[in-house]
Amino acid sequence: MWDGLTRTLLILTFVTGILDAVSFIALGQVFVAMQTGNVIFLGIGIGGADGAPVTAPLVSLLAFLLGAGAAAFFVRPVDPGHPGALAGPIEIGLIGLATVLAAVAAIEPGEFSAYLLIAILAAAMGLRNTVARRAGDRNVATTVLNLTLTAFASHAPLASADALERRGAAVVAILAGALCGALLVKASLTLALGTAAALVVLAAVTHARTVAPAT
Repeated sequence: MWDGLTRTLLILTFVTGILDAVSFIALGQVFVAMQTGNVIFLGIGIGGADGAPVTAPLVSLLAFLLGAGAAAFFVRPVDPGHPGALAGPIEIGLIGLATVLAAVAAIEPGEFSAYLLIAILAAAMGLRNTVARRAGDRNVATTVLNLTLTAFASHAPLASADALERRGAAVVAILAGALCGALLVKASLTLALGTAAALVVLAAVTHARTVAPAT
């Protein structure tokens, strides 16, 4: 049976799929978590390809870096044995703020409101990426799966069944999250973001139960 940390990271990986699907569909050709894609989009856009974005991936990339750098300040005061205990509420707050913004403002790709939403969500993903890396489960990367897929393929003959299950679950989680995000955003951007926020709350509760001292 997977431990609480793995369950928490898988929930967050599912959320990543939701947010990247939502950002790509509703905010323009941009990802808020998968920054490799944004760097490629940025290069194509600078190269002058028709319809290729420049501003959106640049905003996402810079906000992600800001969130990842800020995570150092949020994580240090926390018990080093349980990284991320303080960062969870901050991610919830950022995604919640994005949900409220989507509910009260007209969000159109290429407009300031969309760029603001991109920045908020990318900062949340940058923060989480730093915290998740410090959590120490190499089988479950919550914002990018290149290393997970590589490990799955190259270490399959030698890896334990549990490690392979975790890596496979991470791939399924982000795929299912993207599918869920694509379906939800058809109904409402606010609904899609609200679902992501609720799932991050669930992840935080799962994490809290994992690190709670035994009584």
